Amino acid sequence: MKLIQFLFGYRIRALLKKEFAQIRRDRRLAMSLILPPVLQLLLFSFVLNATVSNLKLGIIDESRTPESRNLTSTLTESKSFRMAGYYYSVDKMGDAISKGELDAGVVIPHDYTGELERGRPVTVQFLLNAMNANTAAIAQGYAEGVILTYNRTLGAQGIHARFSQIAAPALSRKGLALMTSTYLYNPGLVGTWFVVTGIFGLLIILNGSIVAATSMVKEREQGTIEQLLMCPAGTYEIIVAKIAPLFFLLFMMVLFATAIIKFVFDVPFEGNILILFAGAALCILSGIGIGTVLATFTHSAFQAQLTSFFVNPLLTTASGAVTPAEAVPGWLQPLVRINPIRHFSVIARSSMIKGSGLETLWPNFLVLSIFTVVMVSLSVWRFRKQLS
Repeated sequence: MKLIQFLFGYRIRALLKKEFAQIRRDRRLAMSLILPPVLQLLLFSFVLNATVSNLKLGIIDESRTPESRNLTSTLTESKSFRMAGYYYSVDKMGDAISKGELDAGVVIPHDYTGELERGRPVTVQFLLNAMNANTAAIAQGYAEGVILTYNRTLGAQGIHARFSQIAAPALSRKGLALMTSTYLYNPGLVGTWFVVTGIFGLLIILNGSIVAATSMVKEREQGTIEQLLMCPAGTYEIIVAKIAPLFFLLFMMVLFATAIIKFVFDVPFEGNILILFAGAALCILSGIGIGTVLATFTHSAFQAQLTSFFVNPLLTTASGAVTPAEAVPGWLQPLVRINPIRHFSVIARSSMIKGSGLETLWPNFLVLSIFTVVMVSLSVWRFRKQLS
């Protein structure tokens, strides 16, 4: 009964009215809570996609036969590579790769067709710019897949490829073990499903902490903290009135972002959406708590934003939001275990893509709840100390 009187008392209603009126006057704050995060979600999810496509491919065709042209067309007709030009020497193509004009190059020898017709193996050289090792490894896999598909078409053209086993022991049994792969939860291997669900939690924490820190510091810069001390409201009522409007606007951002995830990126919603919103609510409170704590240690909005740049990148790096958490170095793994972005990413991915429920996600909710309680309690303690 006392809790209901506290939440719906006339003093808390007056303070909430004052905070919403202040936000309404500061339209940039309201817009910064909704519009930029939505745009960032769209931009980051498209840009941070791990799929590599349209790599610039240079070709040296010393054979100049229909078979060699068929090989080059097979490479360039795929979405992985696009034709960037023909070259007549390896040195010139190497210079183009070093200048960044090409991402890869293929060299087809002059005896390509003759060796294929004789049933002999032919070596086709494939050059890759390995400045970005990840892109080079993915491009190599794409090229091997294209060549494998091309080899399967040779039989239909009357050319039979010969395969031999090299440096393998003699087999005494005729049985074979065949492996069939099945992709669970994401049969189409859509890379954006992993990225967009990770960026979701990252934006909640980052925007929540930055906006909360900035709004708290502006309150002090404008001198309205002293006015709050003069009113008959208690400390907890002031704190609730400061947090509630930010929570409401950030949850509006969550609704917009959820709609984008569903209708723009076509991420399936297999589970209960209330589980996703419950995790998002805890994540919002965590971000507000982080921002409020930072605001109590700074004296200006510029200092608050500068301080957040030392905290937020560390949370982002150790979150596993964009890259797998297992790839984080061992000395950062303890931070991964308590990172709210990490646990919300697991909740979002599991509830939306896998359809997991609370019986599976309760450890993540537990850690996220503990982190939220600790940060909000710390922010309340620091804010009360500031008011006193």
